[in-house]
Amino acid sequence: MPRLTVTTLNVNGIRSAERRGFSTWLARAKPDVLCLQEVRADEETTPPELWKPASHAARYFPAEKKGYSGTAVWSRCKTVKFSVGTGHARGDSEGRAVGVHLPGLDAWSLYMPSGSSGPDRQAWKFEYMEHVLPWLDGLLASGRPTVVCGDINIAHTPMDIKNAKSNEKNSGFLPEERRWLDTLVARGWRDAFRVTNPTSQAYSWWSQRGQARAKDVGWRIDHAWVSPGVTLVSSTIEREANLSDHAPVHVVVEVP
Repeated sequence: MPRLTVTTLNVNGIRSAERRGFSTWLARAKPDVLCLQEVRADEETTPPELWKPASHAARYFPAEKKGYSGTAVWSRCKTVKFSVGTGHARGDSEGRAVGVHLPGLDAWSLYMPSGSSGPDRQAWKFEYMEHVLPWLDGLLASGRPTVVCGDINIAHTPMDIKNAKSNEKNSGFLPEERRWLDTLVARGWRDAFRVTNPTSQAYSWWSQRGQARAKDVGWRIDHAWVSPGVTLVSSTIEREANLSDHAPVHVVVEVP
């Protein structure tokens, strides 16, 4: 069966990532599908080589608010179709999900809200989590081999966060959030990195305060969840890419 590499990355602004070497990294990494979050981009303000790259078919789903949120998915295979949104009015206005449909695989870039700035944001995060769950059920019910990638803004277990005990009451590691990921597992989704690295304590995001990255005080909040129809080969976190405060997560799969 053919192998495909699906990579996910929160770029914290596509133009910012480009200044940090995004295009050079992409030419080296060569993912078949690239899922991007927090692109903060629209066609008017994004360089053409990033909005319509010659090497990929690309679909952006910008937020209505300029300079905020937004997702994109790039595919090296250019004979593909794209889908945008999950059907939630606020979520779609913030550009939180975009998918690409390849002959043997569907791949989605999903950007879950952060709740760390206060109760209102956490309430919005819970609302979107409640909406996304049946949407994910629908993807499973379609029977299509599917990978859902993105900045989920939740660390699942103590293995996925440096200081688990001190973060149990913080957004991103709340019991309700972690149970939500338990529900995904119960319904058939598989965490690609954890399945292929069952004992690895590795992180994909580091605070920009307190030398967190240098000290490796991080969280694994960037995920790739795969449906039962996908054969997993490997998953790695590219810690040294340094394109944003997140690291690229690579997943290699076999597809029919």
